[in-house]
Amino acid sequence: MSLPQLVQGDKKLDMDKGESPKQSKIHASMESLKVQQPNINRRAAGSNWQAAAAGTENQQQIPPAEGTPPPLTKSARKRLKRNAQRNRFVAMDCEMVGIGPNGQFDMLARVSLVNKTGEVLLDKYVKPRDEVTDYRTSVSGIRPQDIENGEEFNVVQEEVIKLLQGKILVGHALRKDFEVLHIKHPFANIRDTASYKPLCKVVSNGRTPSLKRLALAVLGQEIQTGEHSSVEDARAAMGVYNRIAGDWEKYLEKRRHK
Repeated sequence: MSLPQLVQGDKKLDMDKGESPKQSKIHASMESLKVQQPNINRRAAGSNWQAAAAGTENQQQIPPAEGTPPPLTKSARKRLKRNAQRNRFVAMDCEMVGIGPNGQFDMLARVSLVNKTGEVLLDKYVKPRDEVTDYRTSVSGIRPQDIENGEEFNVVQEEVIKLLQGKILVGHALRKDFEVLHIKHPFANIRDTASYKPLCKVVSNGRTPSLKRLALAVLGQEIQTGEHSSVEDARAAMGVYNRIAGDWEKYLEKRRHK
């Protein structure tokens, strides 16, 4: 049967049902355009009423706004969490040269920061602000050309402050580093391997251990076999913390509740 015949047949049927000519015309137009209205009436849809209802609901859902990023997968969320954790902890170490009579006073010459996995975040030589009277090269590893070509103290200091903002800072004998950098850090966010009492008790019978001794005892690693490197020392301090971090944090939590 052709479409005109089908429409005419529907017209006749609609007229038989008591539809007005106007209603019949609209109905015929819809049929010719094949416009179908979903019917989610249970009796009309029979066993497929649930599927029909679901289809209608899906049609009514508002699509995401243009430019909205898709939701993160579970693996992506885990990766972001690991990255945040890795960057929450920073280890720092400084190398110093001597100024004043016999080089008895300290001046910052190099500062290094690494993250929880030992990745270098900053490693800068610092231009001297006073006359250097002792480069302490055998220990510091610093030579005149290193700091003569270094960056301005204020610039490096500002970079360090920004990197430490809101971070847990790990290091060894950090008080000396703070003094030469002229900065402070919240006490609750400091993990100093030179002053963690349970570690000092085990490694050096309660006395302050050297970082070299700690690295050997805790990590089985030899460091500072010649000239020191602030990157190597920062990594060693972070390695010591990582090895005992669980016990260290529990120890601090107990002290907070006393």
